[in-house]
Amino acid sequence: MNQLQRHIAPKILEALQKFPIIGIMGPRQSGKTTLCQMLKPTYTYVNLEDISLRSFAKNDPKGFLETYKNGVIIDEIQYVPELFSYLQVYTDQRQINGEYLITGSQHFSLSQHISQSLAGRISLFHLLPLSLTELKQGHYNCDNWEDYVVNGAYPRKWINDIDPVEYYGNYLNTYIERDVRMLKNIMNLDLFQKFIKLLAGRIGQLFNQSSLGNELGLDNKTINSWMSLLEASFIAFRLSPYHTNFNKRIVKTPKVYFYDTGLLAYLLGIRSAEDVKVHFAKGQLFENFIILEKVKSTFNYKTHESYYFWRDSSGNEVDLLIEDGTKLQAVEIKSSKTIHTDFFKNLKQFSKVKSSVIPFLVYGGHEYQKRTNGTVLGFKQLNRM
Repeated sequence: MNQLQRHIAPKILEALQKFPIIGIMGPRQSGKTTLCQMLKPTYTYVNLEDISLRSFAKNDPKGFLETYKNGVIIDEIQYVPELFSYLQVYTDQRQINGEYLITGSQHFSLSQHISQSLAGRISLFHLLPLSLTELKQGHYNCDNWEDYVVNGAYPRKWINDIDPVEYYGNYLNTYIERDVRMLKNIMNLDLFQKFIKLLAGRIGQLFNQSSLGNELGLDNKTINSWMSLLEASFIAFRLSPYHTNFNKRIVKTPKVYFYDTGLLAYLLGIRSAEDVKVHFAKGQLFENFIILEKVKSTFNYKTHESYYFWRDSSGNEVDLLIEDGTKLQAVEIKSSKTIHTDFFKNLKQFSKVKSSVIPFLVYGGHEYQKRTNGTVLGFKQLNRM
């Protein structure tokens, strides 16, 4: 398999000089193992999906860490959370920076154990599927955003030129059969799969637990639990409303987006770029695509932006707000390949309640323009924001 250069790599190499343990979390097949082996090709590799190795680690964690030391990659460590407290003891004794690279494809279980056992001893990273720039540098380049959306961004899918229907069908089945069974004792997996599909139809909309619950015959507690499961395994995430108190009442319910547009498109029954162009969720797919690119950038460069949307009680809305210290950027996202003056309407409305905001319009074309009401960026120009 060809190795794509990952933008997160320099930050990880830097951290390897400062911390005994580096943790990399992200969805399955996002490239965690490949990245670790590329960064540290001489390290011993241990995969805890291997039943015998998992049994060794569970039943004899001391012996396991005596056997595997002084440069080790431990893959899918969430299978043996017992290791974390032992890692604390052994790395404190040995005082070797960069001794362990650990990965996990489940967010909350890994974070929970890290906060309990490894605080101050670990530098934690999130590796999502490929960014637009990473794809371009790997010579995987498309002219239209619809092609990127339907193909998603998983490295194996691009490198091996796998049909998106085949790839994401297998991905979804593997996720439900493996991760869902491990994380939650969900008896009705068919109902859970229906929940994911219904959620896909609501991207870019307010997360209405009651509506989902009514369609599925489930209570709000179960819906929220299932949503948390999707977040824990890097399938979907919630985007919070902007929290600053304005004079006008603002919406306080989050929106939902997916961590990969290829999986999202598959769940929506989209099979080609042409399908995207006529789909009812075309605008929301592009919105998800752009927001996701910004989130990837924050993870890859380990910067400190926070992301929100804004909507007031009158229905005025800005798709994305990016807060970085005292700097606030407002981003309107439009899938159209041509620019219309009414695209700036909500940006102008928001500037009335937050005068210091820096406005941007991201659209489905390629032009860069400096306009009075905001800077216009094509979908491949997000680095100019």
